[in-house]
Formats: sequence, C-alpha cells, structure tokens
Amino acid sequence: MTSFHFVGIKGSGMSPLAQILHDMNHEVQGSDIEKRFFTQKPLEDRGIEILPFNKENINPGMTVIAGNAFPDDHEEIQAAHDQGVECIRYHKFLGDFMNNYISVGVSGAHGKTSTTGLLAHVMQGADQTSYLIGDGSGKGFEDSKYFVFEACEYRRHFLSYSPDYMIMTNIDFDHPDYFADIEDVFSAFQEMAKQVNKGIIACGDDDHLQSLVANVPVLFYGFNEENDFQARNVETSAAGTSFDVFVRNEYYASFEIPMYGDHTILNALSVIAICHYEGIQTEVVQVQLKTFGGVKRRFTEKHIGSRTLIDDYAHHPTEIKATLDSASKKYPDRDIIAIFQPHTFTRTQTFLEEFADCLKKADHVYLCEIFGSARENHGKLSITDLQNKIDGAEILSADDPSSLGKHDNGVFLFMGAGDVQKFQESFESWISEHE
Repeated sequence: MTSFHFVGIKGSGMSPLAQILHDMNHEVQGSDIEKRFFTQKPLEDRGIEILPFNKENINPGMTVIAGNAFPDDHEEIQAAHDQGVECIRYHKFLGDFMNNYISVGVSGAHGKTSTTGLLAHVMQGADQTSYLIGDGSGKGFEDSKYFVFEACEYRRHFLSYSPDYMIMTNIDFDHPDYFADIEDVFSAFQEMAKQVNKGIIACGDDDHLQSLVANVPVLFYGFNEENDFQARNVETSAAGTSFDVFVRNEYYASFEIPMYGDHTILNALSVIAICHYEGIQTEVVQVQLKTFGGVKRRFTEKHIGSRTLIDDYAHHPTEIKATLDSASKKYPDRDIIAIFQPHTFTRTQTFLEEFADCLKKADHVYLCEIFGSARENHGKLSITDLQNKIDGAEILSADDPSSLGKHDNGVFLFMGAGDVQKFQESFESWISEHE
C-alpha cells in the first residue's frame, strides 16, 4: 500500500484519479483551495481528506502527485523536492498507471466525457473496468481488465499517454489560448495517433479524422456508408433513440439508447465498435447501452412543475448545437430557452459569430456575463457584443432571474463551463418563492 498526496486534488482529472487509488486500498489525501467544486463530493463520500495548501502536508514516504496547474515552486511541490519525496506530474503518473491494464482512451474536441462515461458503463457489463471521467468520476478495481479514461488534447496533455486503444470523436478548433488554428489541433491528434498500440476508433464523418496516418488499424464509425460501423434506420421515441448498426455494409445488430441527438448515436457507435473489436458479447452491449444514466453536467435534467431545467457543460458552438438538437428532439412541442454563459474572453472573441448563429436556433435566448480566466486580458469585449448579434436576446442576472418566469412550459438549457449553475439555482429559488 502506498501513501499518496495530491497537489490540487479537486481538479477534474485529479479527483477521479484519487478516487481510483483510494478504491484500490491505497492511502490518499490531497490539498486545494477552499472554494467548493463539484469534483470534491465523491472525495468526501469516500472519506478522502482535503487539506488547505501547506508545505507541512508533505511527509517522507509519500508519493506526491502534482496537478499541472501548479508550478514547480509551489510550496508543497518544493517541500517534496527538499525532502527527497517522489513527486510525479498527473499526466506522467496516469501514463504509467494505465500500462497495467487494457487501456482505452477517449479524445476529441467534443463528446469526450459523455463517451468515456458510456464506454465505462458498457464495458463494466463484460469485465471489471476501472475508469477516469472528466466529470470528476473515478472508480478503481485492483483486478481490472480494462482501464477507460478521458484524454484531453489541451496543451497536448494526452501525448503523455500510449494507450492500447483510442477513440477519437472529432477534431475541431477550440482552446484558442493555446492552439493557433485547426491545423495545429490536427497535428496534436496526428501525433497522438502514432502513440496508440493496438487500434484507433475514429469518427469517419469527420473530414479531419479521415486524414489520420497511424501505425495501427483505424476503424471508422458514423452515418456515412463508407464507415466500417454505420448507423441506419434511426428512430426516436419517449424512451430514447433506436438504430441499426451495419458493419462494412452488413447488418450487425439493433441498439437502443436513452438519449437524443445525432451526437449521442455517434458516441454509442464508437462504444459499439470498440466492444466489437474486443470481442465483447453483443447482448451485453445492448443491455448496457439501454441502462446508461449519463454523466454529470451533460444534459442533466430536473423537472419543476411544468418546467424542465437542464444543466449542460456546452461551451463551444458545436456543443451548443448538439445540446439544442437533443432538447428539440426530446421536447419537440415545447419552447427551448437557452441560458448561456460564455467561458473565457479568448473563446468568446474567437467564436463570437458562431455563438450567435447557433443560439438563434433556440426560441428564447438569455446571456450571462462572460466567465473569464485569470490569465486573460479581455480588453473591451463584453457580453453585449454577443447580445447585439442575437435579436431579442436578454442579459440575465443571477440576482434577479424573474424574466425566466414568464416561460411556463419551457425547457431551460443552462449552458457553460464556468459557474452557470448559480443562475439555475437562483431560478429554482425564485420558482419556490413565487409559485
């Protein structure tokens, strides 16, 4: 048994890794800032101690895992070096850890978290599976056969990994504070492709992924007939979405998922493809797909009277389109109200026109002040720049959400990667007080 200390334990990757090691009967503790994050609840549920940053937290015999957000001169990292305590960066540790299992990474500009959660759920029906999901969820089994993990391209972090398999959902331009353009993003995925050991499952409907060069087999999935795994005969119902899967144009099997929207079918197709490649029984995949409960902050629904409130992490135009698509397909006869909080001034400036175009597809649009980053200089950009491009869009204040109250039977999409949840919480309080 090893004693681990996490510097920045509330991080979206750090928290689930701490959970995994705890589940595997290691001693685990960590430190972070006082502000509450949704990633800390599963730590608290396991009784994992969360301490304030202090160099006194570091003791001989520990292994320190340091989050990438913290520099080498951070007091705890410096204390580890001074004491000769082993200190490993998160991505290096994770890259070594996965070598003990059949590892399956999930990468892509969009859909990583939902696909990782779905894959972990399905594979658990076949064999013991440990997993690390970017919504702060982690689970570890000492005798796992598979390890499923989310692999983020930001700052090329995923190049620390050499997994057996990699699912690539799409390539799109995002993180304009780091990547120069779409070609720069593609170069990162191309480099990642060269590090995969057994096979790549890639969305063949994505033109960029079609251009990948790899040293291992690449299986393509999607709606187009040229794909190795193709979805046909899509139907929606109150229970979700059903579709047939054809493998190289021959009927394979039919599947159902409790979700809506083309992107959810694509996510499921990638899971079906990797399970087929690994020889997991079709019946197991069918049963597990039908019982998937979703991941945190991805189309998370709450019903209050005649209203439906949905919390979603969508913070890029492509993701907003997908969320609106899901909502309109699940609730075709109700007004869709988009409440959007842009995340970072850099992203807002880069995609200002695209944000406006996709939000116009909602019946009503409310905008929240931009959630900035401490590393940015936002200049003169403000939320009114986006408001001016959307007819009828209103600015929403968390202190006064009453303007939302006029939509009696609405479906409210609270979208963003910042703290948009506070606007939903404020609206819920308003409903309880006024209705």
